[in-house]
Amino acid sequence: MFTINARGVYYKELNQMVRQALSDGAGEILIKNVNGQCYIADALRGSVRFTLEGTPGNNLAAYMDGPEVIIRGNAQDAVANTMNSGTIVIHGDAGDTLGYAMRGGEIFVRGNAGYRAGIHLKEYGSKIPLIVVGGKTGDFLGEYMAGGIIAVLGEPDGLNSVGRWCGTGMHGGVMYIRGEVPDYHLGNEVRICKPDAGDEAILSGILSRFRRHFKLSVATYDLQSFIKLVPKSNRPYGNVYVDF
Repeated sequence: MFTINARGVYYKELNQMVRQALSDGAGEILIKNVNGQCYIADALRGSVRFTLEGTPGNNLAAYMDGPEVIIRGNAQDAVANTMNSGTIVIHGDAGDTLGYAMRGGEIFVRGNAGYRAGIHLKEYGSKIPLIVVGGKTGDFLGEYMAGGIIAVLGEPDGLNSVGRWCGTGMHGGVMYIRGEVPDYHLGNEVRICKPDAGDEAILSGILSRFRRHFKLSVATYDLQSFIKLVPKSNRPYGNVYVDF
């Protein structure tokens, strides 16, 4: 494992050090004392594994295509901005716009996420992005969501798992939320369904990976406690456009 000490290192210099380590053949990189440096692992490809100790800054893993990033702490805004593939595991909380326009890969957050998680999430072909939040999320979860899967586990109690305006503008994909979501917390573009056997199989797989990433040995989630949110239409704002 190649180790970098990020204490007091400017973000541009840190990212140059990372790229130099990859150029030298490093397959696993540990970055210690991360403290707000932005753009770590942006646009990187391949099977390299990063472990970050501390709190990385905005746009971690933007445009990333393949690597695995493990954060031993919290993460700031716009993690996985337009990420194409890869895995991100956050052992703390995540900031706003988690997974912005993400189009592939998986994110697992042990704690909470801020506002607008999953905004513009999308999918194409076999690429189905996944965001799993172990705690709760802020307002506008899944705003303008066009595809993919969001699962919110609502620890510790499954109460008030999501904020207001959940699913506003949603026109694709699916959300699984533990606990009840009052109608006045939902965007006009979504409706609540009861998960069927297929959904429970998907959830079971998601929960299994979540437990594995965070080394949780006890199955603490009742699949019957989740609701499913889906869009009412795949073109909710069609009436505002002019037809030619």
